[in-house]
Amino acid sequence: MEVKSSEDRFYILSKGAKLAFETGEYNKARLYALELVDLSDEYKGNWNYGNAIHDGYMVLGRLELLDGNLEKAKDYLIESGKTPGSPQLNSFGPNMSLARDLIKKGEEQVVFEYFNLCRQFWELDFGKLSRWTFYIKLGITPGFGANLVY
Repeated sequence: MEVKSSEDRFYILSKGAKLAFETGEYNKARLYALELVDLSDEYKGNWNYGNAIHDGYMVLGRLELLDGNLEKAKDYLIESGKTPGSPQLNSFGPNMSLARDLIKKGEEQVVFEYFNLCRQFWELDFGKLSRWTFYIKLGITPGFGANLVY
């Protein structure tokens, strides 16, 4: 895909940031996520705005966790949950990678706060957030399924 405009770039940065993180290209992931969050201000009325907010902060949080900055990672999880939603987030739901990473660090309370934020936009969760909350309270880390990919 040829990037012809900042809007084109805005559309591909979410996937780029997540892919760079997953392939271990952490410097690129950070640059893409920061650019995504910065660009989002220009596209507040755009259908992709909510994705940009969620994905940008989620990737930044995962990077902070890798760097040992637990408090900053928790802050970014909450920021990612403050998204207004999007067609994708409202139906398929958010990516739970940072939430899973924080559960593994014993940070369940911030994940519950995040889930509550997600309830405001995730219209079609079919009870997933409630089930995941139940599992976490039992000491079980949910598998999260496709919500680790979206």
